[in-house]
Amino acid sequence: MSRHRRSSRHWLWLLPLLGIAAFVFGLLNFADGLPRQAEAPERQTDAIVVLTGGPGRIDRGFELLEEDRAERLFISGVYRGVEVGELLRLAQRSPDEMRCCIELGYEASNTRGNAEETAAWARNRDIRSLRLVTAAYHLPRARLELARRLPEVEILTEPVVTEPWTGSRWWRNYRTASTLTQEYLKFLAAVVRGMPESLSRELREREAT
Repeated sequence: MSRHRRSSRHWLWLLPLLGIAAFVFGLLNFADGLPRQAEAPERQTDAIVVLTGGPGRIDRGFELLEEDRAERLFISGVYRGVEVGELLRLAQRSPDEMRCCIELGYEASNTRGNAEETAAWARNRDIRSLRLVTAAYHLPRARLELARRLPEVEILTEPVVTEPWTGSRWWRNYRTASTLTQEYLKFLAAVVRGMPESLSRELREREAT
C-alpha cells in the first residue's frame, strides 16, 4: 500500500472525531449563548406573544400585559376547548380586567406551527413589533422561525428561565443535557431547512439591484 493511500485512510478516521468535536463545540456555544434576561425590558411593543409548551410561559405573558408592556397578548398553541377565562382563573387573575386584551390560537402543535399561526395573527392586526415569550432554550429556534415569516416585524425576546442550565456545569444533569442537545439539533435542522429560502431571497435581491 502506498504512503499516500495510508495517509488518506488516516484522515478518514479523523473525520468522525472532527465532526463530534465540532458538534460538541457548537452545543457548548449554543448553551452559553442562551438568553438569561429580557431584551430591552422597558420597551413597549404592539403585542406580547406566548408560545405554550412549558411552565411559567403563560404566567409571564400575563405579567407583561399587567405591566402595560403591550396592549394585547396572543397565546399560540392552546388546546382546543380552553378559553381565556379559564387560563386567567388558573393564573389567579381577574378575567373581567384582562379578557378583552387576550386572544388564543388553537392551530399550532409545534414551533413551525406557532410561527405560522402567530404570523397570520400579527398580519391581520398590523403588528409592527412584538415581545416573544417562551423557554430560554427554545427562544433561538422560535425567534428564527418567526422572523422568517415576519421579517418586517421587530421581535424582542423574553426568556422564561426555569431550567438548571443557568449554572456553569449543566452537562452534569442528564435531563438538562438531553433537553439542550435535542433543542440544539432542532435549531440546526431549522437553520438548514431555511437555507434554500435564504439563498433564493438573496438572489432576488441581487437581481433587483
